[in-house]
Amino acid sequence: MIHLEHINLVVRDIPTALKFYQAAFPHWSVRGGGTGSWYGVARQWVHFGDDYQYIAFNDDGDSDNRDLSGHQVGLAHFAFVTDNLDAIIERLAAAGFNIDKDGAEDPYRRNVYFIDSDGYEIEFVQYLSDVPALRNRYDEC
Repeated sequence: MIHLEHINLVVRDIPTALKFYQAAFPHWSVRGGGTGSWYGVARQWVHFGDDYQYIAFNDDGDSDNRDLSGHQVGLAHFAFVTDNLDAIIERLAAAGFNIDKDGAEDPYRRNVYFIDSDGYEIEFVQYLSDVPALRNRYDEC
């Protein structure tokens, strides 16, 4: 078995980045952190998550994220599955983050996209069926 343990995001400021993720994941916490350097640049880092998965944040970001409307190579978005999409939308709105775009209309899932303070696009998906063939279906191009 293989599963994703963590992603590592370079951000400008860790407390600012955490504002978004703490609203989205109120059951997660900072698991640890420290200081170091990356190719000669000092940085701080934290792990934010639970006992099984986390997001690592490094605060040595010194430029803007890729243009999400462009076609540059790089991260397009990452996604999390939830059983209560409305609750995430409400928590993020209360923290000052609005939906960037809605997902496609689908009878078997709901999804929305947000942009965090460093320009990363995060998708939240709520599946409305437990049947994999329905959850994972797609319309052929």
